[in-house]
Amino acid sequence: MDFPTYGIVSLGGVTVGLSLLGWEITRWWPGAKQAGKPKHLVKLLPFLLVWLYGMLLILSAGGLLGAGADWSLWGSSAIGDAALAYGVGGDTPNVTRSSHLVLSPGGHAVVIIATVVLIAVWTKRRGFNWMILRAILSGISLGLASGVAGIAGYVLSPVVSTAGDAVTGLL
Repeated sequence: MDFPTYGIVSLGGVTVGLSLLGWEITRWWPGAKQAGKPKHLVKLLPFLLVWLYGMLLILSAGGLLGAGADWSLWGSSAIGDAALAYGVGGDTPNVTRSSHLVLSPGGHAVVIIATVVLIAVWTKRRGFNWMILRAILSGISLGLASGVAGIAGYVLSPVVSTAGDAVTGLL
């Protein structure tokens, strides 16, 4: 079954992704004295892990998870484009990375494993968690972006693919 792929990041999509990231960091920020303490840094870790998971989703080649990520990327870009155009009268150029990254078969296995773990965590808490949704959408919005905004996706793809291939015995 083929799903349409969009895979294009506009400045609006990056704006949405960075806005969601900024929201979470602002809510987490305790002040300069507390921010560097390991005990407080751990409180940001769940968001960052789910954020990286969102980046993995947009790097997926297809299937239901990849299609959901593509649709989410399209939606965040459309919302961000509208905010830039109608909110401040700005332009929304394409800022998609010029080199495409694709996960290896082992990397795709890691995405499935991470999805199962995320669902287990989500259902264990017995309720909808907006932080998880913000983190996934932020990661999806920034995963294919060029420049500093998308650097985590650029580093994440080969690391996850290599680790997944090593664990599954594909190396």
